[in-house]
Order: sequence, then structure tokens, then C-alpha cells
Amino acid sequence: MTTLVVEDLLRALTPRVLTTLVRRYGQFEDCEDAVQEAVIAAAVQWPTEGVPDNPRGWLVTVASRRFIDRIRSDHARREREAALASEVSPAEPPDTDDTLVLLFLCCHPTLTPASQTALTLRAVGGLTTAEIARAFLVPEATMGARISRAKQRIRAAGSSFALPRGAELRERLRVVLHVLYLIFNEGYTASSGSRLHRPDLAHEAIRLTRMAHARLPEDGEVTGLLALMLLTHARRDARTTAAGDLVPLDEQDRTVWDRALIDEGTALVKAALAGPALGPYALQAAIAATHADAATAKETDWAQVHALYLILERVAPNPMVTLNRAIALAETEGPAAGLSLLATLDGDDRMAGHHRLLSVRAHLLERTGDTAGAYAHYRRAAKATASLAEQRYLELRAGRVRPPRGHRDEVS
Repeated sequence: MTTLVVEDLLRALTPRVLTTLVRRYGQFEDCEDAVQEAVIAAAVQWPTEGVPDNPRGWLVTVASRRFIDRIRSDHARREREAALASEVSPAEPPDTDDTLVLLFLCCHPTLTPASQTALTLRAVGGLTTAEIARAFLVPEATMGARISRAKQRIRAAGSSFALPRGAELRERLRVVLHVLYLIFNEGYTASSGSRLHRPDLAHEAIRLTRMAHARLPEDGEVTGLLALMLLTHARRDARTTAAGDLVPLDEQDRTVWDRALIDEGTALVKAALAGPALGPYALQAAIAATHADAATAKETDWAQVHALYLILERVAPNPMVTLNRAIALAETEGPAAGLSLLATLDGDDRMAGHHRLLSVRAHLLERTGDTAGAYAHYRRAAKATASLAEQRYLELRAGRVRPPRGHRDEVS
């Protein structure tokens, strides 16, 4: 088995192994350390020795041994070790999946919302610290310290491994949904690496959101988030060529879109919009449904898309929302209008040098006929993203508008 396949398997298994250990021993930080040691051992052994028949059981066994070894290494904790060992049920079902419980544990009320999100992405989503830092637009060192402090706070709180109830459940739900949204986004468009998609993360985000929706079917935002994921994921097979190159939305073969997911997502959008209040996920799902409803890119109802982004901008102000509204505005009022709206983001530190802002500006400059400006921004955008698929696409676009020889390349 190749190293890449082993890495994908370990990424999928790690959250479930961690839930097993936390359920048994209750010490989140020590359990995560033990699981990471087991994962490292598997990453070294499995590619050469082969994957065991029960890979999850192998990881649980090794991680449990590492956990017990940690306890034994401290003489003052021998009594605690005996107490913990007596609590482990030998008849515990090996395939119990308490990932949703782990998700809510990571969203503990003693943590700040940012720490809740970061810790959950690390423990449940399996993202690296660098990937999470990119999602939050902060340095990797800052994110590493935030995650470490979050684990220490949960340990100090001595939380039980069980789903919260009543008002506490709903308080944590907002952060849980944001975490699932970020996990899905990382799976749908990986922030780094050679692959545009990371299907394991996208599927896991959808699975967890379905679990949340099954428990809270009347919640409009849970419904909206599930709809958004399904409608977006329906386009996955049309987003890349056979060689793995990115295909933009307006050039995709829409006959390849998954109609079953679109139908399910559209039905969920209708249910979410029928609720008493419009939340950001329901609005984003409505935008995705508008795109899905168009048989061709030219038939897209851009006026409706722009109107929905205007509402979303009021409900949940965010520079990425404004950037997307600029795209819709350019479709309804022309590229100059879109560029004017993009200019309002130039003073936002979160967007400084962001490849999305650079690439959208390049596209709109190209539409105005400013090929030199478009070329410069496409090149800068390509240098700003860690995704190889996006880099190839942006370099290709830059090549199409490359200025004549002798023109000064401001990004060379």
C-alpha cells in the first residue's frame, strides 16, 4: 500500500480512535498525544509491513498502551491508573462512533470560539496546524499556541465525554456548525498540496452534519449547512480535468453534476428558508441552489445571486462575502463595478495578499481589457496560494494574457 493511501486511511481513522480513548480515559490532552504517537508508528510501519486486518483496532491498542505508559511513567499517578483501568469495559463495542460527541467536547464553553474551532479542526477534522492557520489567516505559531492552550483548558475543566443537553447544546451548536463548514471547505478545495479535493474531509463533514441534522431537524442553520454542503459537493466531479487541473464554475460540464445531491440539497434549502429567521448558512445554500438551477452558466440568475449576497453581507459581514458579491455585481453591472467593490477590501488586513482577492481582481481586469494588470495579478495570486492545482490554473490564465516581450514583469 502506498504512503499516500496510508496517510488518507490514518486521517480518516484518527478522530474515531481519539473518541475511543477519550471515552475510556477521559483525559483529552494525554489521549491525543497517545493517538498521535500511534499514528506516527503506523505511518512508519504500514507502508512496508502492510495494513493490519483491523487498522482501527491496531491504532486503539497501540494508543492505549502509549497512554498507560504515560501514566506509569509518573509514580504519583499509579492510583489513578488503577482507577482508570477498572472503568474500561471489556465488552465495549469496537466500532462505536462517538465522533459527534468529541465534536461537542472540543466546543467546550470554557474555550473561546476561535479556540473551539481550531481544536475541533485538529482533533476531529484531522487538519494540520498549518492548514488551520491558513483557514484563520493567522501565523502557524499563533495557531499552534492556541490549540495547545485549548487542550490544557479542557483537561483542567474535567469535562465528561457525553453530548450536552438543552440550552448548553444550542450554545455550542453555532461553533460546531462553523467547524463543520471549515472542514468541508478544506475537503472541497484543499488549501495546500497537489490535489484540489480531499474527499475524506468533505465526506466526514457531510456525515457529521447529517448526524447533527438528525438530532436537530427543525434548526434552520443545521438544515442550511447540510444543504450548502450537498449542493456544493454535487459539483465535485466537474471541477477538475482528467489530469487534475481546475475547471472554473462557468466552464464546468453541468451534466456531470450529481442531480441526486442537488435535489436533496434544494429540498433542504426550501425547508431552511421557510423558517422564522434567515441565517448565513441558509443564505449561502440559497445561492448555491440558484447556481444549481441554471442549466448553463449564461442562464444563471446573477441578480438573485447578488441580492442574496447583499442580505448575507448584512447578516454575517465578512470580506469573503464582499469578494463574492463583487463577482456577482460584475455580472450584473459590469467589471468596473466589481473592481470598485473589491477596492473596499484593500484596507482589510485579513485579505492583504490573499490569493482569492488577487485572482478575482485579475479576472475582472482581464474583462476590462487591462491585460497587463490581469497578468500581474494572476502571477501574484499563483505565488500566494499553496494549492498546486490552483497555482497551475492561475499560471495558465496568466499565460493567456501575457504581455508582449519587453514588458516589465512586476512580480518576477
